[in-house]
Amino acid sequence: MLVITGAAGFIGSCLAARLMEAGEGPLVLVDDFSRADKHPNLNRVKGASRVHRTDFFEWIDAQQAKVRFVFHLGARTDTTELNEALLFGLNEAYTLRLWAACSRYAIPLVYASSAATYGDGTLGFDDDPQGLVELHPLNPYGWSKHRVDLHIQQSRTNPPRWAGLKFFNVYGPNEYHKGKMASVIYHAHKQIKSDGFLRLFRSYKPEVPDGEQMRDFIFVEDVLDVCLWMLQTQFPSGLYNLGSGSASSFNTLAAAIFQAMECPVSVKYTDMPEELANRYQYYTCASMNRLRSAGYTRPFTPLAKGVERYVQQYLEQGAYR
Repeated sequence: MLVITGAAGFIGSCLAARLMEAGEGPLVLVDDFSRADKHPNLNRVKGASRVHRTDFFEWIDAQQAKVRFVFHLGARTDTTELNEALLFGLNEAYTLRLWAACSRYAIPLVYASSAATYGDGTLGFDDDPQGLVELHPLNPYGWSKHRVDLHIQQSRTNPPRWAGLKFFNVYGPNEYHKGKMASVIYHAHKQIKSDGFLRLFRSYKPEVPDGEQMRDFIFVEDVLDVCLWMLQTQFPSGLYNLGSGSASSFNTLAAAIFQAMECPVSVKYTDMPEELANRYQYYTCASMNRLRSAGYTRPFTPLAKGVERYVQQYLEQGAYR
């Protein structure tokens, strides 16, 4: 059996569909399954078992001999969340308990870390574990992911194979329930449909023009490719960046969205919310050397092509993966 936690969420539900397409399984989906706005994410995932997240550790104790791999994608992913007790429970304690179970039962584990662990980027975006202790995230969410990475890096009892994937800006179908945490592409499409123009944040750094803040955007299909490769490959255990390895400005992204929607470009710049201004990353770009050195060779989807697919095949159609 293959286990996916956070299975009703964005990446988890896409991964469940992809594994079924690849003939991998049977699948066990772990989540709380109580949010109706997530239910359509799993409409195409037929025949999988479901386990509530609060029952999962009792379940794995009973079924561990049948489990061959765990993808742990469940987390509180709101980067503006300030409730540190909530983040500790869902992001740290749950992950480390699962780490202990997979170590005890010798089950390979891939878990979700985050590019938020890199903070403002002044130390770069290199996933070399030697520099891990120097990182300083900008928000409680980033710290909750970083503390897990630190604990695991120092652990003496490990699963037989494991990876912590530092996700950069993932976009694609099945993120419709995420509200303010959905990708820029999702919100831009919605705004352009409604208003005919797109709002982007102004820059508060004189050396960075408005809209030239840069991000590493990665199409969810590329994330799924890496996950499937890790399932099927004897990869070296460790932390891995998972971005495209290329940074694009929000102005470039906006142009790609307007082109995909076949609309003239119209951008207006707006003030950044005060609570975000001091915790804003002006640049992210994943160093992908470790994943490439581990043997992963597939190219990543160019931004314009990924945006076109997402907009035309999913957002314009109201479709799910």
